[in-house]
Amino acid sequence: MAQENVSTHPMVLHKLTILRDKSTEPRKFRELVKEISALLTYEATRDLHTIKKVVETPMGKAEGGEMEDTIGLVPILRAGLGMVDGVWELIPDAQVWHIGLFRDEKTLQPVQYYNKLPLAPTVGVCLVLDPMLATGGSAAATVSILKEWGVKNIRYIGLLGAPEGIQHLNQEHPDVPIFLGAKDERLNEIGYIVPGLGDAGDRQFGTG
Repeated sequence: MAQENVSTHPMVLHKLTILRDKSTEPRKFRELVKEISALLTYEATRDLHTIKKVVETPMGKAEGGEMEDTIGLVPILRAGLGMVDGVWELIPDAQVWHIGLFRDEKTLQPVQYYNKLPLAPTVGVCLVLDPMLATGGSAAATVSILKEWGVKNIRYIGLLGAPEGIQHLNQEHPDVPIFLGAKDERLNEIGYIVPGLGDAGDRQFGTG
């Protein structure tokens, strides 16, 4: 069973509270998405492998470590785009690969419309970025695409998750750990997270 990691950090709670507020304007919303994404990335990467490295300090030699794995960021278009800059601040050398999926509003199933992954994987670890784990269909489909690409170490990072989406992703990919800012109550009849924050893409880009 995949490990479900819901943040208990007070800064995440504080920023999510402002993010949820319907009066928060797009500019502030984007800033908060970036900041929360960075905080969650810290949690999601805590067990990545490092290799020993010795450096010269002004006072002598110090033994430290550097990241062993190449990391890829996979934002699910379009809402996941807002999370990239926050992760990049922590991992500036990360590659970014885009996968475009939209949810059919009638069936609530994911429909792929964009994928430019090369034939062979160029990274060892992929962080799937998507603000809302609602039905879990888009997340599960993205993970399937990455596994077919050849990546074995995949982690999901989202701002909010519904129990239905968490269960779906767990069932489809029990080896993929899930990192969330908060776990909400449920989905409503049209597949939106309750209480949630509305449409994350519309609120970021001012299109709602």
